[in-house]
Amino acid sequence: LQMTDPHSQNRMLLQLCISTLSYVLSKVCSYRTPRPPVSPPDRKLGELQTAPTPTSVNYHFTRKCNYKCGFCFHTAKTSFVLPLEEAKRGLKLLKESRMEKINFSGGEPYLEDKGEFLGKLVQYCKVDLQLPSVSIVSNGSMITERWFQKYGDYLDILAISCDSFDESTNQLIGRAQGRKSHLDNLYKIRNWCQQYKVAFKINSVINTFNVDEDMTEHITELNPVRWKVFQCLLIDGENAGETALREAERFIISDQMFQEFLERHSSVSCLVPESNEKMRNSYLILDEYMRFLDCRQGRKDPSKSILDVGVKEAICFSGFDEKMFLKRGGKYVWSKADMKLDW
Repeated sequence: LQMTDPHSQNRMLLQLCISTLSYVLSKVCSYRTPRPPVSPPDRKLGELQTAPTPTSVNYHFTRKCNYKCGFCFHTAKTSFVLPLEEAKRGLKLLKESRMEKINFSGGEPYLEDKGEFLGKLVQYCKVDLQLPSVSIVSNGSMITERWFQKYGDYLDILAISCDSFDESTNQLIGRAQGRKSHLDNLYKIRNWCQQYKVAFKINSVINTFNVDEDMTEHITELNPVRWKVFQCLLIDGENAGETALREAERFIISDQMFQEFLERHSSVSCLVPESNEKMRNSYLILDEYMRFLDCRQGRKDPSKSILDVGVKEAICFSGFDEKMFLKRGGKYVWSKADMKLDW
């Protein structure tokens, strides 16, 4: 401002100050405090009001396993296991939301603290929560008679995974640990279940390596209360896709091949078949963080943990198909007290 008239210079400075102040004030006045994004409260409220009841829940509290089944759809992507008291807190929340049956699975559930962690959860669910049914799915390799002696009274059903009655086929599948006999364990555990009054069940995954096998004689001899027969299923991020720890594509069979297997075993009265269609969305699955897993998109999308948001909110993001759960026979006589078994 190179002006000779000091009055003119002062007027210009004053105008400049006024302009600057006006600009600043205009920005301040136009500012609004940021608001959180408007989530759809009505939609969320509606979801919570129609939340399914967690009648039967599968809690995969560990992903660690000592087997390497090639088609595994819940792989060891983490080694995390909740502290015992936190796991109990989550189970209590589920009971308060009307859970009737809990199934403990993995990974291999007997790996954690040599089965003690599992045993304490089983005892807590039966004694403290008084659940009608407590069950386990295991590969059987870590189970001891001492565990039955300590915790058998609190367990309703023990399911052992067995995909073949040919040891070499089990080895090909990965259903083995070293040279230990998977089948010897199966028969030994069957006898312990009889002795300690635990209902015995068998789970089999039908795949390219066992689809032509006839298991009728062995299943009849073992006489499980249920023989669950699953069609091998692909889950992105678990046994399929770039981030998966398994490549299960070579294990996949067609619907027709699965149906032929079922027809071959039609005389087995305890057989309960589950195709890919029946399996995918009809299970309430909790992962190691107690998050429900939504499998509708062919992968496992987790909800928030029930420990953080409660059961009612988390279960709305489970993708659970309650109608298919009932259609596949998901609700049955699952308390050993109600089973007419010849111990």
